[in-house]
Amino acid sequence: MPKAGEHRAAPAPQNGSGRGRGSGRVVVAGASGLIGTALVESLRADGVEVHTLVRRPPAAPDEHEWLLDDTPLDPAVLDGAAAVVSLGGANIGRIPWTPAYKRELLASRMRGTGTIARAVRALGADAPALLSASAAGYYGSRPGEVLDEASTRGRGFMSDLVAHWEAAALGAGEHARTVLLRTAPVVHAKGVLAPMIRLTMLGAGGPLGRGTQAWPWISLDDEVRAIRFALDHELAGPINLTGPTRATANDLGFALAVGLNRPFLLRAPAFALRAALGRDLADGLLLADAHVVPEALHAAGFTFTHHRVEAAVAAAIDAMRARA
Repeated sequence: MPKAGEHRAAPAPQNGSGRGRGSGRVVVAGASGLIGTALVESLRADGVEVHTLVRRPPAAPDEHEWLLDDTPLDPAVLDGAAAVVSLGGANIGRIPWTPAYKRELLASRMRGTGTIARAVRALGADAPALLSASAAGYYGSRPGEVLDEASTRGRGFMSDLVAHWEAAALGAGEHARTVLLRTAPVVHAKGVLAPMIRLTMLGAGGPLGRGTQAWPWISLDDEVRAIRFALDHELAGPINLTGPTRATANDLGFALAVGLNRPFLLRAPAFALRAALGRDLADGLLLADAHVVPEALHAAGFTFTHHRVEAAVAAAIDAMRARA
């Protein structure tokens, strides 16, 4: 079983389906979120049977209640599935990160991921694959470095959070093919762009700190395609779900301003961001400098739809306007 920081590609499936063991059924936790909703739609559009874990009474045969109390997840819910995709956790983008909310960020991930991992482990040799959400924040802020899946863990609250989160997923045991989806902020109107759109529309867009810090990023389309690629090609271990080209905070912010026909002038100094948002949030999300590359996806032959952050931003703006 690969540990955090290691990567391997598992042997190709023997049944020729490309979808792993069992019937091809996929169980998704966090299906109501941005990524989960898009993933479920993509799978079902291709005829994949999808079951979801829900935190309410089930409303359909393919829904299964969980986490409403301390009752463990019944392994029978996962038995026979090809894979479980765990995408849950309290919203990283919510502000402020009070001490209580930082505890919630960790507890929500440990509880949900740990519950799924224990149910997977209980199935022993019949365990489905576990694809568990993680984050590019694992690497911390590392100016001047190129960070791939073999790079070491960084420092700070985000790095510590992700390390605990991944450890919970690896509790699925040696029989489970476990994938750690180290996802970059998703370039979407309901993702990393949400607060930036509001500021930019008000004419308050501009550099965050220096603005030249490298920001990991990925489009929603490529996020979903990469998760499905990891599932279908039986990859294992940590996988960086990040766009293929380096982008700075200024690159993303300026592309958004251009797309919305708004100025990009008002700099938010680092000290002001730390004072307003707290050091952990400001340094962990906005000011961190991390050039994270998708080496495992490249090595396995994955091709991106959006190669540059400008294209991802343009696609996000088009999708936003289409929904309006």
